[in-house]
Amino acid sequence: MMGQRGIFIKNQQEIESMRRAGHINALALEAVRSLIQPGITTADLDAAATEVIRKRDAKPAFLGVPGAYPYPATITVSVNDEMVHGIPGKRKLKDGDIISVDCGTIFEGFVGDSAFTVGVGEISSPAQRLIEVTEMALSIGIDKLRAGNRIGDVGAAIQSYVEGEGFHLTREYTGHGVGRSMWEGPQVPNYGFAGRGMVLRTGMTIALEPMVLVGTPRTKVLPDQWTVASADGSLTAHFEHSVAITNNGPLILTV
Repeated sequence: MMGQRGIFIKNQQEIESMRRAGHINALALEAVRSLIQPGITTADLDAAATEVIRKRDAKPAFLGVPGAYPYPATITVSVNDEMVHGIPGKRKLKDGDIISVDCGTIFEGFVGDSAFTVGVGEISSPAQRLIEVTEMALSIGIDKLRAGNRIGDVGAAIQSYVEGEGFHLTREYTGHGVGRSMWEGPQVPNYGFAGRGMVLRTGMTIALEPMVLVGTPRTKVLPDQWTVASADGSLTAHFEHSVAITNNGPLILTV
């Protein structure tokens, strides 16, 4: 999914609006997480997120996003080798699957965007380690979202950790600014060189989202023209938070 790339500095009131959107988004993902078990369909998960968002007079940010055809759901649900943008449907989850769920919510004109990966039932030790490394990569990246740091500092920290753990990062999909649009500037790769790139400023709001693969950094788009999967069929994981850069450090907005 791609879109506008202007950079917009937010004031305190706008950041508070983003926190409200982000909280609704977090509630939607909590509802989804509570339902994940063998036998449930990915469409059931989408319905749960939609209900939470609509009941709070908010709107799903992903629904209708332009692409090969308008995105048809509230959440993306990506299973096993699917990394991002999987379309919910009749598929039933199975014991041992891992599932990545991404959701965006529009409230008071602002977007909250976040994602998580979790196991279904009993999962393998390597799959659990992949999930843990990806979640830690997000935490490490968030800690670098500080005024005066550079975008390269964020990507370098994530890359050093993930590759040091023996995993790979896609080069084709990145984090991004978020605000009134789901895609604002700057682009924030999950790899890079410390000390390089744009200087981060107070008031920037970033959707940081490490996407980690077991076997290869390469990806492919599946025939549905939305789902992105690992090129070699190996497992993937994805975590994301929307974060504001403040004078007091990074502030997670999607909780």
